[in-house]
Amino acid sequence: MTQLVLPFSRMAEAAPYMDPTRFHYISQDQSESFEGFDDFDLLAFDWYDVHSQRTDTAKILVYVTRAELFFFCESPAALERVQGIVDDLPQDESLSTEQALYRFFGRLLKGDMDYLDRFELAINEAEASILSGVPAAQKTNTLQQIIAWRRELLRLKRYYEQLSAILDELADNDNQLLSRALSRRMSILGNRMDRYLGAVRNLQEILSQMREAYQSQLAIQQNELMKLFTVVTVVFLPLTLLTGWYGMNFVGMPELGWRWGYPAAIGVSLLIVAGLLRHFKRKKWL
Repeated sequence: MTQLVLPFSRMAEAAPYMDPTRFHYISQDQSESFEGFDDFDLLAFDWYDVHSQRTDTAKILVYVTRAELFFFCESPAALERVQGIVDDLPQDESLSTEQALYRFFGRLLKGDMDYLDRFELAINEAEASILSGVPAAQKTNTLQQIIAWRRELLRLKRYYEQLSAILDELADNDNQLLSRALSRRMSILGNRMDRYLGAVRNLQEILSQMREAYQSQLAIQQNELMKLFTVVTVVFLPLTLLTGWYGMNFVGMPELGWRWGYPAAIGVSLLIVAGLLRHFKRKKWL
């Protein structure tokens, strides 16, 4: 088995091992997802590193025949990842290209479900925090976190959809490049990929519910604030009436010439405020 791992800039090093027409087609970088030919398969996907903080993707192109397995990588990070996987493969001459391809995808996906489980745990904890009440100081951070999670899940969805399509095509094995046993194993990997996709879609639904809960919590807090403003308005409305009434200064108003008129106005105002506050507390508005 001939095996190469090269960056796109050094793709020409694979030319001696390939038919010129075939190499020209591959070097044009026109392939997408999966292309099956009579005696070789061409796989292309945008690799996304779920185990790092990087959010960019890098294209990985895989050329596989019965005797050759070549990897072409767009970025140094993708090259390092592929090279690390290839170096971990058994250095055994009996290892066929189809077996190496199967083990490559198996190791590429290693640890992804653990990552998705941790992702789900973080979302569930955030959802519980939101349902218990979002402090005002955390509102902006919570919204930014929800937006960041939505973007992450969208990237994961696109990544797994590409790999799912590739694995399904490999399992179909239309050109009979893989043995029947390896075709079944690719089908098993495809089923695992479907579980990953299902987990991502489930997380997207949870995140949508979390966003709705967040918006509901904000609406509740706004309602509480509006209730407070309403109570303050209702309390001061009769006091405003009294002030406007006795501010007219009509000649025949007896309270204006009464010695205790001013203290009486203060007492009436306090009684009105106390009565309204008691009423609101009985109605549980305060």
